[in-house]
Amino acid sequence: MKQLCLQVDSAYAGERIDKYLAEVMNDYSRSFLQKQLKDGNVSVNEKTAKASLKVAEDDEVRIFIPENKEPDIVPEDIPLDILYEDQQLLVVNKPKGMVVHPSAGHYSQTLVNALMFHCKDQLSGINGVLRPGIVHRIDMDTTGALVVCKTDLAHQSLAEQLKVHSITRLYRAIVHGRLKEDFGTIEGTIGRHPTDRKKMAINVRNGKPATTHYKVLERFDRFTYVECELETGRTHQIRVHMSSIGHPLLGDIVYGPKKSALPNLQGQTLHAMVLGFLHPVSNEYMEFTAPLPEYFEKLLKNFRK
Repeated sequence: MKQLCLQVDSAYAGERIDKYLAEVMNDYSRSFLQKQLKDGNVSVNEKTAKASLKVAEDDEVRIFIPENKEPDIVPEDIPLDILYEDQQLLVVNKPKGMVVHPSAGHYSQTLVNALMFHCKDQLSGINGVLRPGIVHRIDMDTTGALVVCKTDLAHQSLAEQLKVHSITRLYRAIVHGRLKEDFGTIEGTIGRHPTDRKKMAINVRNGKPATTHYKVLERFDRFTYVECELETGRTHQIRVHMSSIGHPLLGDIVYGPKKSALPNLQGQTLHAMVLGFLHPVSNEYMEFTAPLPEYFEKLLKNFRK
């Protein structure tokens, strides 16, 4: 069995352990987590926990995950657009439509499958079999720069930088409507949607603080081209925040109009353009730019006509 250790954040104090696990371990299904509770594989402060137990701030939660439940992840010869690589890490430009790491329904053709072929056994093992080398991720239909760790040293360094919000992350997006202000900041906690578990929502109970800064780059008749800078990196943060002010991302049928405004557009128009961080060994600041994908450039060109 693999053991995972968690410390309960103040935002989850008073939550039932089964709901808490569903919130913080959303890569696993609720039924799977319920089974681990039933089988006695979850403890709180070294005592076996029942599903009805309520957690408190700073409680130590341990969950034992059966190793044989994880499928074998097969290396696949998938081309990678590598922006930088050394012995500690690499920065890749992820294409649209590629899932970052394997999950239910996506056990092949992921970025991890490609990384395992390219890096062989040189990937950080901190996040386990399903997410070797992965310290952060972007959505399937979001493109752009993503750092991958080859060593545990690199992983620990980048994870700490993410934790203290010192990593530079600039995104480009096209949103519905014409933003009136040239600059703005959106703040509001983000957490799992109370009724739709596949979505995130703003200002929900037990949400985590999130801050997004945006800057207007160009205005069109029905849309606005913006740059978004993340202070925090919550799941779907830009998508949720921009939707919350009435300007959802073009193509985002989850947080915007149920039908895309443009035919043949796959998913949200969101690109992780700039990624900057301190190198884990040299401590030198490094910054990388992923060029806008072709589909994004074509959209801008058509809007400018």
